[in-house]
Order: sequence, then C-alpha cells, then structure tokens
Amino acid sequence: QVQLVESGGGLVQAGGSLRLSCAASGRTFSGYAMGWFRQAPGKEREFVAAISENGASTYYVDSVKGRFTISRDNAKNTVYLQMNSLKPEDTAVYYCAAAYVGYATVVVTTSRPYTYWGQGTQVTVPA
Repeated sequence: QVQLVESGGGLVQAGGSLRLSCAASGRTFSGYAMGWFRQAPGKEREFVAAISENGASTYYVDSVKGRFTISRDNAKNTVYLQMNSLKPEDTAVYYCAAAYVGYATVVVTTSRPYTYWGQGTQVTVPA
C-alpha cells in the first residue's frame, strides 16, 4: 500500500503561484510513476502532469505547458507541482496519484493505471 497526502493548495489571485506537494508513505516510492490530476466542479477529472519513476521524463496537458512544472524527490518520497501564472480555469481539486511501473522510464497520462490516489487539495483562482 502507498498512502498519498497532498498539501499546498489555497486561494491565489490570477497570475500568482502555488506549489503543491504530495508525500508518499507506506511502500517504497521508487518504482512508481507519479501524476497530477484535477477536477473542477461539474467536470470530469482530467490529467494535468506526469513524471517517470526516475524523474527523467515529464508530460503535461497542453493547457498548463509552460506554466506548471512537475518534479520529484525520491529521497523525500515527495512529488511536486509548481504552478505559475495561475488562471481562473485552473480552479479545481488537485489529486496526486501513483502507478507502479518498476524501473521503466515511462510517464502515465491516463487515470486507469494509477492505483493509489491522494485525497486532493483545493486550488482556487478567482476570476
């Protein structure tokens, strides 16, 4: 079992920044590709960003490219999402997730392979 706990959400004005953190506990963090998803009110959950097990590969949804950065610190069992130039349309509950991939350098961009999910953290960017 892997437990994931997100933090760092909040209310920020448009153009501002936030850094989300996702701390993993339980089984070893290594061997897991990580991802961030978000769900806005009345909308389906959508993929935001993913990072490979070793951090060498990343992938982003087009709407956040150039503004968001995903990173991980395997020594701290933590994955981050740095969010800059935030927009009202970024308002959502943000979830981190873990998918076991062994030591393959792959990113996982769909939700089904992710077996562990955090409880979510709210990000609000007023219009």
